Amino acid sequence: MPTTGKVYLIGGGPGDPELITVKAVRILGQADVILYDALVGPGIRQYFNPAAELIDVGKRADKHTVPQEEMNRMLVEQARKHRIVARLKGGDPYVFGRGGEEAEELAKNNVEFEVIPGISSAIAAPAAAGIPVTHRDLASSVTFITGHEDPTKGESALNFKSLAAMNGTLVILMGVSRLRDNVKALLDNGKARDTPVAIVEKGTTSGQRVTIGTLSTIVELAEKRGVEAPAIVVVGDVVRMHEVLGG
Repeated sequence: MPTTGKVYLIGGGPGDPELITVKAVRILGQADVILYDALVGPGIRQYFNPAAELIDVGKRADKHTVPQEEMNRMLVEQARKHRIVARLKGGDPYVFGRGGEEAEELAKNNVEFEVIPGISSAIAAPAAAGIPVTHRDLASSVTFITGHEDPTKGESALNFKSLAAMNGTLVILMGVSRLRDNVKALLDNGKARDTPVAIVEKGTTSGQRVTIGTLSTIVELAEKRGVEAPAIVVVGDVVRMHEVLGG
């Protein structure tokens, strides 16, 4: 059966419904079917076409309602049934959103697709907390990593020795569940114990909460305050700007 539809891989932004792009809103209003993740806030749903078929695929960190292989297959299948297919993700599709894997599958099956970038929580959540991820006096580089990988496993793809040695900003996405392990890995590889750390929960939303500490205190603080996902962890001197810009 020939492919007749087009798939849009859409970034829904960091949570604030006003931080989604104009193009994303337009496509969501035209879509015949919308497959959306758990991290897509309820405010974004106001932009959905009321007549669209809605499919909740429920992806959040390690809680995947739909396995990725099945998700890929679903997108191809929906493209063969509908004219406009919207695949809506929190943040940006290509920033730890597995959008690249989905795009590969669509390309392999000759399905027309387009990526609509979104504002990643990796930059938006720190900004909303008064933390610029780069600053001329404090950090000339920023590194984004996934905190969902266990740094204690034998074949980690992350080089914590290099990460600990860098002088720029480190932003860890999906890092709450393994915060203790990530902090230990940085300390074990020589990162200073007094390095500032911030955890921004539900960044850009009305439920935003910021926890400030250092590598030596942040785990205890997070446990004491009951920090929960979704949250962004920021490590580096730029965290000090929260006192000035955090409001």
